[in-house]
Amino acid sequence: MRYLSWNVNGIRACLGKGFAAAMRAVDADVICLQETRALPEQVDIDLPDHHQFWHPAERRGYSGVAVLTRREPLDAFTGMGLPEFEGEGRVLTLEFPDHWLVTVYTPNAQRELARLPFRMAWDEAFLAHVRELERVKPVVFCGDLNVAPTPLDLANPKSNEKNAGYTPQERAGFAAYLEAGFLDTFRLFESGGGHYSWWTWRNDARARNIGWRLDFFLVSASLRARVAAAAIRADIHGSDHCPVTLDLTGP
Repeated sequence: MRYLSWNVNGIRACLGKGFAAAMRAVDADVICLQETRALPEQVDIDLPDHHQFWHPAERRGYSGVAVLTRREPLDAFTGMGLPEFEGEGRVLTLEFPDHWLVTVYTPNAQRELARLPFRMAWDEAFLAHVRELERVKPVVFCGDLNVAPTPLDLANPKSNEKNAGYTPQERAGFAAYLEAGFLDTFRLFESGGGHYSWWTWRNDARARNIGWRLDFFLVSASLRARVAAAAIRADIHGSDHCPVTLDLTGP
């Protein structure tokens, strides 16, 4: 199966920039979207062979996640069951016979790190969520995690050490996933730098490849033998992020 994750920075805008054609070309069985910023009834996605599951934010035009899947899940549910983290449309979990799939849009710590305490509490709660799922069966989770975990994952690490997305606290939150046994699938195939999934709109950053790797697929260690490929699709435009993909062998 091929999985794709993409922060579309507004699905309605992305649809006008070739979204459906790009998705047909990639031919992903499961498409996970973040920052959809729309209600499902506001969107007409021309992928009729995919079932659609949505978790919009209560605030209109903000946040939101969705999953489009050819393979019908056994179940789907939103959120993490914690009232303090509900309402922003950030977590959507699907159950398949052999694994869980979770798509997540992690909160940004924001300028001057105004939301960093909330972000730290979020990281702890989300790790608990995926670990609890893993007690039942293996987990694949993906999305915009809003962190560049190592100096290799952004173009200018030194100048960003105190900025949102690269603080020691946020990097420690990502490291906790690895310490819990989850695998950063892209790093199973690529150990070098210069591979990014987000670029600011300013200063021609994408053309100059001045970016950050913020988008990930992580999997339970028990799925390692099934990970056939993981990639960053910087060739696909339509958002300030590009998609990332994961290929799993087996059922």
